Amino acid sequence: MRKLVIASGNAGKLREIARILEPLAITAAPQSDFGVPECPEPHVTFIENCLAKARHASEHTGLPALADDSGICVAALNGAPGVYSARYAGEPKSDARNNEKLIAALVGQANRRAHYYCVMVLVRYGDDPEPLIAEGRWHGEIIDTPRGEGGFGYDPYFLLPQLGKTGAELGEDEKNAISHRGQALRELADKLRRFG
Repeated sequence: MRKLVIASGNAGKLREIARILEPLAITAAPQSDFGVPECPEPHVTFIENCLAKARHASEHTGLPALADDSGICVAALNGAPGVYSARYAGEPKSDARNNEKLIAALVGQANRRAHYYCVMVLVRYGDDPEPLIAEGRWHGEIIDTPRGEGGFGYDPYFLLPQLGKTGAELGEDEKNAISHRGQALRELADKLRRFG
């Protein structure tokens, strides 16, 4: 497998995925290069949405497809925003409005624990009965004041206490080494090496 389609149009995700797949000599192209329409994500779990996106992209392109579904899960909010992370504040998608809503929801909450979760699914073809599945979790806590210029999404509000930095204060390589997406991609890369 030397070429695959990534079932996403998120520039931040595409950059991170391409960077981690590079050593495997796998060329990854976004589904937008093939005119693939966005896939509905009606499910309440990351894995179901992810599998739907991978199958959708593969069926439209005839290529193996890699999908990622990820979001932030906040303990005090019973795991919300969860699968709704990208659209937490409604349409159109807006990182700024999502972050505002999250901070407002946490007013008065002492428990600020949160984690990013990522699941990745790779299908070789649309009806692949054995998709490769990998996941990662990145633990931290939510702060009220954003810090850092990097990353995307909730990263400026996601503090890593052991580092004293937010996700947005990390360099790309540093973030990929520890992030939920980096963990999931490394697990997926290991599976690709073992199973082809």
